Amino acid sequence: MFRSACALLPVVACCLVSAARGGTSNSLLDVSPDGTRLLVVNSDSGTVSIVDTKARKVLHEIKIGDKPEGGTWVGKGPLAAVTVYREDAVVFVDTDKGQVVKRLPVGNEPYGIVSNKDGTRAWVTQEYPGTVTEIDLKSQKVLRTIKAGAFLRGIALSPDEQRLYVTEFYTAALRAVDLKSGKVVDSWKGHSTDNLCRHVVLHPRRPKAYLSHIRSKREVIDGGGSIFPHLTIYDTVPPNGTKRHTSIALDSYNGVYVTTNPWETALSPDGKRLYTVYAGTDDMNVSRVIDDDYKEIEPIGFPVQVGKNPRAVRVSPDGKALYVLSALDFTVSFYQTEPVRFVESVKVCEPPKSPEWVRGKALFSSAKYPMSARRWVACASCHPDGHSDGRVWQNPEGKRKTPPLMGLAHTHPIHWSADRDEVQDFEYTIRSKLMQGGGLVRGPVRRKDGFKPTELEEKMAGRSDDLDALAIYTNSFDFTLSPHIPAPGKLSESAGRGKKLFFNKEVGCATCHSGPYYTDSSLKKPFNLHDIGTGGDDPTEKIGPKYDTPTLLGVYRSAPYLHHGKAKSLRDVLTTCNKDDKHGKTSHLKPDELDDLVEFLKSLPYEKPPSETPNTVKYRFVPKKE
Repeated sequence: MFRSACALLPVVACCLVSAARGGTSNSLLDVSPDGTRLLVVNSDSGTVSIVDTKARKVLHEIKIGDKPEGGTWVGKGPLAAVTVYREDAVVFVDTDKGQVVKRLPVGNEPYGIVSNKDGTRAWVTQEYPGTVTEIDLKSQKVLRTIKAGAFLRGIALSPDEQRLYVTEFYTAALRAVDLKSGKVVDSWKGHSTDNLCRHVVLHPRRPKAYLSHIRSKREVIDGGGSIFPHLTIYDTVPPNGTKRHTSIALDSYNGVYVTTNPWETALSPDGKRLYTVYAGTDDMNVSRVIDDDYKEIEPIGFPVQVGKNPRAVRVSPDGKALYVLSALDFTVSFYQTEPVRFVESVKVCEPPKSPEWVRGKALFSSAKYPMSARRWVACASCHPDGHSDGRVWQNPEGKRKTPPLMGLAHTHPIHWSADRDEVQDFEYTIRSKLMQGGGLVRGPVRRKDGFKPTELEEKMAGRSDDLDALAIYTNSFDFTLSPHIPAPGKLSESAGRGKKLFFNKEVGCATCHSGPYYTDSSLKKPFNLHDIGTGGDDPTEKIGPKYDTPTLLGVYRSAPYLHHGKAKSLRDVLTTCNKDDKHGKTSHLKPDELDDLVEFLKSLPYEKPPSETPNTVKYRFVPKKE
């Protein structure tokens, strides 16, 4: 199983020039400095597994928390540190004893983590606030927090340990942070369409940073022209004195073979090999690094087929072994590197939640048939792990901002225009021009007639186990509490005043944004659609001017706003995009009152919404009560 298509690659001599360490760039995998153990972060299962690389077996599986997203060895071990994204913590584990040592609270949404060679410092990216936290690993305390960009995920430590390089998730921009001053001292920006960058790795000898990500071409809704896999290579010290970068289209990198959703890249310790895994097509490129400041890399053979949804790749310190984490097989696969050859897979954890949830996530993440015929697009390309891609797309019906999926199980109908009443209606998206897939339902479905909501007439639930599984996964996302509150269930003074304005009948926000999810969305017909004066803003609009009311929970991190994304901030929603007071009466509010109202909106949710309401749908994952 998972045998390499590159099994007969020519052997290339490999001379190590430096003792590169895996832990200097963020990943769900990290190799101990002596190469004897793997730290494996099981994001969906909420655990960390410790794997003996010689015996190829799991020594411990340790419960960590809700959605860990990065791990690093501390010095030579046995201590390791792991970020827990949904619990705002870094967890220290003793890998010899297989137990948690300490939970350290940090800022919101900790994602990537790296540590220095002697095990005295670690640095963590925090996505929503766009900050980097520095941790003293001896005392296990936070030393400082550095503002370094927006929506930070990727992080790497320079070979001389003087700088950090961090990446923005939604732009693939790179920032350099000087560790002495704690300030951003340089930055690199790629193409305006660059999107969804989770990682950065630095060359051990040359001033190069490698970022795998996608590009979102928002003006095109087509399976062969909307979303592309890319590798951006930034020159951290430009060879000609000017900042430059090279961008390599990975969909045409292998001729006519398309790869989708590049997740992570790894370099061999000598910097001569580059490995890139693709979470949407379950494969990996092996590339030769070229020291030419022009072509940069070239493929070696055909892409290697790996397990389902690969999300991490690492190389052993001696360069002889390669490790790939297949997140939806729940395995780490071992490969030899010269030539690349599959050796063995080790199961690192049990599948979480339910078999239907796992199957649904596999379908959601896949760009292969029957989800997509041309392999460019997966559901996860626009809704990564339930988040938005932060983009406004020129859809056939008009401009549409990609909404996050949190709370979807309780806020049906679906889409800004409420033209779908069940997630299973995305069978139409699978069969559409965008994905061009075969679909999950056997046989034909009612044909679309222009912009009429055909999906509301066609009952899709219960017709396909796979389609129902896709709905169960898609309806599974819930909210974490806002970071803009002093404590769970409490509001700041400003937000408290804003709450009174929000529920003031004269202002009228709560007229439509009602109930525990702050929306009057309901599956009772006729649907509650509203004309808030925005339908005429977009000359390409075909369906408006009435739209469904979006939930306000989590609105603090989901800019831009409104169906067409023309409100760049929450204040714009209340002012420049509400000139006629159709979206609540706000024109009479004073500047400080507007500030208070914005603070209240940023505080949502300040308490957990109910797990079930009269509008909650059937197809969702419900945790068993302990």
